[in-house]
Amino acid sequence: MLFKYLKAIKNRIVFYPRKLKFRKCGTRVIFESPFVLSGESYITAGDNIRTKPRLQLEAIDSLGNDKFTPEIMIGDDVSINYDVHIACINKVVIGKGVLIASKVFITDHGHGDTCIETLQIPPSKRKLYSKGPVIIEENVWIGEGVAVMAGVTIGKNSVIGANSVVTKDIPPFSVAVGTPARVIQTIGMY
Repeated sequence: MLFKYLKAIKNRIVFYPRKLKFRKCGTRVIFESPFVLSGESYITAGDNIRTKPRLQLEAIDSLGNDKFTPEIMIGDDVSINYDVHIACINKVVIGKGVLIASKVFITDHGHGDTCIETLQIPPSKRKLYSKGPVIIEENVWIGEGVAVMAGVTIGKNSVIGANSVVTKDIPPFSVAVGTPARVIQTIGMY
């Protein structure tokens, strides 16, 4: 019991000095260690956020000669589980009350477009390219192993099934599954 208590205190202490570097940070925000944060000045965090270990949260403002203005916004009452990677050069919004399961990848960009000239460059040397922001509205549940790709909005109160790849908008009050994710059920009228 004492070990569990001391571990909880250690995790809070680890996060506290970095909290001051966020653009804005609410109360009761706990990032369990280990975690990787980059670009903290581009991140806004609401109240009551809890993340499990091995979160990788990246707001990338430059790569080589390219400059970006990333913005990551995490709303109140968000829960993020183990091994989640969120990468941003444009904008990623995670709404109030969102639950993100383990091993989820959320990105608003990729390494280059798909034109023939770009494809001839090694992927690690391609310019970062965004198809648009990722907006995850309130009360969304994102299942285990999901990938949310650039330029999509997931509507409020939706569920994304395990191991799905979201490449297109998902309407509110929907259940979506598969690769690519498709809506299999919409509940009621929104």
